[in-house]
Amino acid sequence: MAIKKNGFIPSSAPEELKNVLKAVASEWGDKIQDMEEFHVIPLKGAMTNEVFQINWPTIHDDLHQKVLVRIYGEGVELFFNRDDEIRTFECMSKHGQGPRLLGRFPDGRIEEFIHARTLSAADLRDPEISALIAAKLREFHNLDMPGPKDVLLWKRLRTWLGHAKKFCSPKDAKDFCLNVLGDEINVLEKELAKDYQEIGFCHNDLQYGNIMMDEETRAITLIDYEYASYNPVAYDLANHFCEMAANYHTETPHLLDYSIYPDMEERRRFICAYLRSSGNEPIDAEVEQLLIDAEKYTLANHLFWGLWGIISGHVNKIDFDYLEYARQRFQQYWLSKPLLLGS
Repeated sequence: MAIKKNGFIPSSAPEELKNVLKAVASEWGDKIQDMEEFHVIPLKGAMTNEVFQINWPTIHDDLHQKVLVRIYGEGVELFFNRDDEIRTFECMSKHGQGPRLLGRFPDGRIEEFIHARTLSAADLRDPEISALIAAKLREFHNLDMPGPKDVLLWKRLRTWLGHAKKFCSPKDAKDFCLNVLGDEINVLEKELAKDYQEIGFCHNDLQYGNIMMDEETRAITLIDYEYASYNPVAYDLANHFCEMAANYHTETPHLLDYSIYPDMEERRRFICAYLRSSGNEPIDAEVEQLLIDAEKYTLANHLFWGLWGIISGHVNKIDFDYLEYARQRFQQYWLSKPLLLGS
């Protein structure tokens, strides 16, 4: 138990966390005499890490400083390289995107607290907000990030499939059809990877909880870049559309409702706003092709998060029914594949 007042942070390195928090406070001219001065507020909705808002009084009694503390989830090294993710985080900050990195400790980090509202599931359906998200996503895709600009999707799917097979019992492996997913990934790569498709720096996890909006300026900020990489931009659009079937702030956050998946017109409106944000009016053929490509990439997205769910169910202790979530994603894959690929 790292810090206790009306909440606590379950860090494995509590002294290091306290020292980094004190150092951050000191840099801002605040002297923390007693750890009880830290006010801990757990933030809900995260499924890879645990996230907390930390407040403390400034030298002016009527003001408070805020930071965000992120405790890394167990087993996340199976999904991504944490050092690479930190480099991405720092590079994003230099690009003026997202929060600043304020400090690190062995099992987490301290980030700038963004004074903006985290979006809700309903916000994604608001046409005005959706258009703002589309424009911001286009800006994100155009970022010039260091390192190779190769598509990571297919390699990551195969790596995660290997991890999932190691964790699953023979029964679970059979239930999840893991024995045939290698062939499915090969088919998808052959069918979906086209030379004409645009490759960009993709967020890969654009659910509503990773989108913030300043209520006064309407500025959008995308946060949490753990899964970010170069990929086809159509895949990132597909991921965002799939996330519209989720609401992670209910009593059953793992349950998905595909009856509210965005219809053709809603997806077309988003893609038009996405393309229009570059300054030119998109031609119909461009819109229709991206609409088709994004819909097909939902298949890869179902496998991506299905495998993530299996692995997380075996390594992550966050209160979330990962295996049921995985089952739903795989079920949607098998339902959608005949419609999208014709077989």
